[in-house]
Amino acid sequence: MNDLPVKEASKGKFISFEGGEGGGKSTQLKLLAKTLKEAEIDAIETREPGGSPGAELIRKLLVEGETDRWDAQTETLLHFAARRDHLNKVILPALDNGQWVLTDRYADSTMAYQGYGHGVSKKAIHGFYQFIAGNKQPDLTIIFDMPPEEGLARADSRSNEKTADVHQKEDRYERMGLEFHSRLRDGFLDIARKNKKRCVVIDATKSIEEIQTNIKKLVFKRFRLDGDE
Repeated sequence: MNDLPVKEASKGKFISFEGGEGGGKSTQLKLLAKTLKEAEIDAIETREPGGSPGAELIRKLLVEGETDRWDAQTETLLHFAARRDHLNKVILPALDNGQWVLTDRYADSTMAYQGYGHGVSKKAIHGFYQFIAGNKQPDLTIIFDMPPEEGLARADSRSNEKTADVHQKEDRYERMGLEFHSRLRDGFLDIARKNKKRCVVIDATKSIEEIQTNIKKLVFKRFRLDGDE
């Protein structure tokens, strides 16, 4: 029995964008949100860690600072604390209001980063998710896949444009090394293999325009927005 019940929301659609660093998921999320709004679908954009005022405070603890700031178990608990607040304050109310929710990262990132990346028990991570969210899952998860070397190079370029102060950059995970990021990629692909109905893998090395077109086709077909029955 779930000790912290979450109200089941069923009106809107819930889409998560997942993948390693530098894959372009944030850009594609914004493009899909624009496309949905043009189709007169009320869609909100959010992110993890963060997305709600309380979760944004926790976000700073997770994405800034030294790579060894937390051990893996503490890091996992912080992610789930942020996710619980995000669900209750943003995601579920929006879905219940009939809005679509597009989130830049969700629970699969915790499984990939803390589970596959840091070696935290996958069973424990699954149990934490059941504890804070019950059986609520995204209706669709889009996983952006690319070689970690390319993704890290992109992410590093993006980060350098924002600030030269490492302690103010949101690059804590980016600095965890290539071996870690290779485990992430394997983790995301394994998650996709185990959740074929929910997850779709996108080749993130293609052009922004090609990826945008593919995602629009995927979403419109999956949710029958193209008029097909």
